[in-house]
Amino acid sequence: MTAPKENQTTRRRAPAMSPEQRRAMIIQTAIPLIAEYGAAVTTAKIARAAGIGEGTIFRVFADKDELLQACIAEALSPEHAVRELDAIDVSQPLPDRLAEAAEALQAHMDRMGAILGSLGQRGGKHPGTVRGAGRAESTTRIRAALAELLEPDKATLRRPPEQIAALFFGLLFTQPRTEDEPDLTPQELVEVFLHGALSGDAK
Repeated sequence: MTAPKENQTTRRRAPAMSPEQRRAMIIQTAIPLIAEYGAAVTTAKIARAAGIGEGTIFRVFADKDELLQACIAEALSPEHAVRELDAIDVSQPLPDRLAEAAEALQAHMDRMGAILGSLGQRGGKHPGTVRGAGRAESTTRIRAALAELLEPDKATLRRPPEQIAALFFGLLFTQPRTEDEPDLTPQELVEVFLHGALSGDAK
């Protein structure tokens, strides 16, 4: 008995990416390369890493500079950080929730630092984000997500969740990072934030 012929209609090609999807894919591929090579990274290298022809990049970006600016904006975007904060299980104890939040936000800051540092733009003007959010809106969205994590413990907090979230956000983004002293772990940072600088043995 002969094998049935393959039905050609069952072999469907993967749907083609829309320009917006293609643009997002290129940006995600380019970000780690920019962090490694800075502005010296070539569009040819990015194309090879993305598995596309170099010309495809220029069908969704006018030039390399526009691609670099889009990558900076994406690195500064709060979208990924907010998604991670929203995914934290609020049934966990508050210290565990805040430790997860600290870890997610530190990763967000590291990504921003890697991109801006590699392009020599530390302290430069915030260029907005791919989704149109500037620095103020990004800060507001992250603080709101932090406040949601604090909401289950609202009755035990000294101040409203929104104010505690702002304080925690400020601590995360202003803690000193030096080569002489190791960074606080997320758990250590949360312990100091919730219980202060004094040890339990202090009178």
